[in-house]
Amino acid sequence: MLAMAGRARSFGARAEAYERFRPGYPVELFDRVTAYRGSPPRTALEIGAGTGKATRLFARHGVAVTATEPDGAMLAELRKHMPAGVRTVQAAFEDVRPGETYELVYAAAALHWTHPEGRWSRTAALLEPGGVFACFGGPVQLADPVVEETVRAARAPFLESDGIPSPDGTPPESAMQWPGTELQRSEWFTDVEQSVIRRRLTMSAADYVGQLSTISAYLILPPLDREQVFGRIMRVLPGTVEIAADITVHLARRRSPGRGKGDEG
Repeated sequence: MLAMAGRARSFGARAEAYERFRPGYPVELFDRVTAYRGSPPRTALEIGAGTGKATRLFARHGVAVTATEPDGAMLAELRKHMPAGVRTVQAAFEDVRPGETYELVYAAAALHWTHPEGRWSRTAALLEPGGVFACFGGPVQLADPVVEETVRAARAPFLESDGIPSPDGTPPESAMQWPGTELQRSEWFTDVEQSVIRRRLTMSAADYVGQLSTISAYLILPPLDREQVFGRIMRVLPGTVEIAADITVHLARRRSPGRGKGDEG
C-alpha cells in the first residue's frame, strides 16, 4: 500500500514529459460514452485529470468539465493546454466536496490511485440519478512480442514489472476486468459494460523510452538505477517501434434512488 502511495505521488516531477510522451485519447472514446448515455453529456467531473489528455477530448465536444487533480505540477501543465469550458480544482478524489452533481464522472488511467474505501458511494454522490460513470485506460506495450521480451530482460535487473496489479486481484484472463468487477458488486451502479478500443501507434525508440520515463514504476527507482535501466532498454530497441495502446473502457449507470439490485428484472 505504501509503495502504491509513493507511485501515485511520483508524476509531478515529469509533468512536461507526461504531456509530451503519453498518447491522447481518440474521438471513438467520446462516441462510445455518448452511445452508452444515449446523448452527449453536458457536464462532467474528471478524477485525476493529470495533464488533461482526456480533459481536452471531452471539452472539445462541448462538455463542461470540472477537472480535479491533486498534483500541482500536473495541474499547472494541464492549464497550459486547457480548452474553454474547463474548471480546474486541485484536489484528490477523496477531498472533492459533495454537493454539485454531474451527468458524467470519469477517470482516465487514474482510478487505481483512489482509495477503495467509499469509492463507489462517493462516485454515486457526484452523479445525477441515472448519470454515467466511465473509466478507461490501459498499458502502452510493445506490439512485437520478441522486442517486448528483449526489453523485459533488459529491465529485469532493476524492475520485474512496470505494470500495476489489479486493485481487487482479478486475474488478467478474466472476462470482466477491474473496475468492472467492483462495479458489478456495487449497490450504487447497474448496466456495467466493458469494451476495448484497439490502437496501434508507431514511435521512435527515444519517444518510447520517454513514455517509460513517465511511468510510476520507473519514477520511484533510485536515479542511478533509472538512468541505467533506460540505457539498457535503448540499446536493445530498434530505431522505430510499434506500440499496442488498447483502451479498455468500463461504463456503468448510477442506480435510481430507491432501486436496489433486487429490483431489476
